[in-house]
Formats: sequence, structure tokens, C-alpha cells
Amino acid sequence: MSTVPAGHSAPDYDLDEIVVADASAQHKALASDVRSQILDLVMDRAATVGELAEALDRPRSSLAHHVDVLVDAGLLKVVRTRKVRAIDERFYGRVARTIVMSRHEGGPAPTRTFLTEALHESQHTDPAGFWSTLRHARIPRERAEAFFAEVAELAERFSGLEREGGQMVGFLAAVYETDLPVLPPDSTIEETA
Repeated sequence: MSTVPAGHSAPDYDLDEIVVADASAQHKALASDVRSQILDLVMDRAATVGELAEALDRPRSSLAHHVDVLVDAGLLKVVRTRKVRAIDERFYGRVARTIVMSRHEGGPAPTRTFLTEALHESQHTDPAGFWSTLRHARIPRERAEAFFAEVAELAERFSGLEREGGQMVGFLAAVYETDLPVLPPDSTIEETA
């Protein structure tokens, strides 16, 4: 468990900064819009299945299933309980502020990635509320991994911003290998040397 970094908003429970989703069960759990929404909602505060069902306007039994899938995948946990009419009511929270999607051991890349989720979420976005950029660099994998570590820190900062207002805003970051062409070595360098 970690403390909240300076300048970060905290849910009302302790959580780690990063979890790497590299298991098949985690990829499957993250492939659902409903489960992604659950993970977003509990960034504000821990919630019960009933509260999540109300927020998402879905049947309680359906939400209980999605919560169980996230718990089994190690992405959601019970952070506290309370007695309600002799029954323990569970409050759920994320295991980490940031979830980094990674290829699981021996398996294919996830069939549904954060990229497709962001595309789906932003389809009806007002253009004035959409900021994006795309860049390419010819660098070795080690430098790409190091750069992504910096991007993950920025994502953590974004996740920790004070929660206010009535609009949910998304942040997407990915560093990925492409099959784009590269120029051959510059032959003029050899001529002038």
C-alpha cells in the first residue's frame, strides 16, 4: 500500500501506484466497458455493488458478476466492510491508481486494448474537448521502455488530479512498435569522412 503523492487526490482507501495487467484473466477483465467504468468510479471513493449498480443503471446481480471478475483478476479488492442488518456490506476499491496493459506471458497481445476503448469513448466527443498528438521516433526498445516509464508517471499524476466537476475526462498513452519504414544509413556521411 502506498501513501498519496503530494498534489494527488486520493480515494478514501489505500492503493498502490501501478499494477501491470499481464495475465490473460486481467486482459479479459479489462475487455468490458462495464468493468472499465467500475474501475473509473472507484477512483473517487470505495463503493458497494449497490452503489455501482445505481451509478451505472444496471441490475445489481449483473454488477456483482463484473465486480467478482475484477476481484478474481486482482484489479479490484474489498477495502472495508460495514454491518447492515446483520450482513457485512463490502466496499470495493482498485488495487492500483494506474493499470499498465502488457502482453501476458506466452500469449497474444490483448484483443481489446486501451486504444480501442478510448476510440469508443471519444466517438461523440465535442472537438473542443479532445486533445491528441501522435509522434514516431526511431529508438531501441530499451529507450522506448524507459520513455514509457516517464509517461506512466504522468498518467499517475493525471489519475491523482483532484476530482471535481461533472465531466469525466480520459487520458490515453501508448508506446508501441510499428512496421513503418526507416531510411537506410546516410551514404553522404561515409563520403565526407
